[in-house]
Amino acid sequence: MLVQSYLFFDGRTEEAIEFYKKALGAKVEMVMRYKEAPEAPPPGMVPPGSENKVMHSSFRIGETVVMASDGNCTGKPAFKGFSLSITVANEGEADRVFAALSDGGQVQMPLGKTFFSPKFGMVADRFGVSWMVIVQA
Repeated sequence: MLVQSYLFFDGRTEEAIEFYKKALGAKVEMVMRYKEAPEAPPPGMVPPGSENKVMHSSFRIGETVVMASDGNCTGKPAFKGFSLSITVANEGEADRVFAALSDGGQVQMPLGKTFFSPKFGMVADRFGVSWMVIVQA
């Protein structure tokens, strides 16, 4: 069994992928736009004018594959009730990753020493995706 994250950016997937490429070194594995689908989506699923939006994509961050879509293309992604946790090898890498994810985002818990890690912090990136950055103890 395999559990993977699938994020719906509601029309901002391409922007998100570019951000994660720069911030986290993400590597794009595939992007399929609605107009490239072998079958048309069900009526009402995709707003008119969204043919160039991302129907499905996958990108790799380190060893993990993350999938994403523009979904209903409303332009208002809402990420609630979960966080993506990213484990890094050292404090310098934690500083770099946290700063990159914080660019245009909102720090929820600044990076700092905890009883379980030399550095841990929480941030919602510019899209509202919540991240926990942790140095492996």
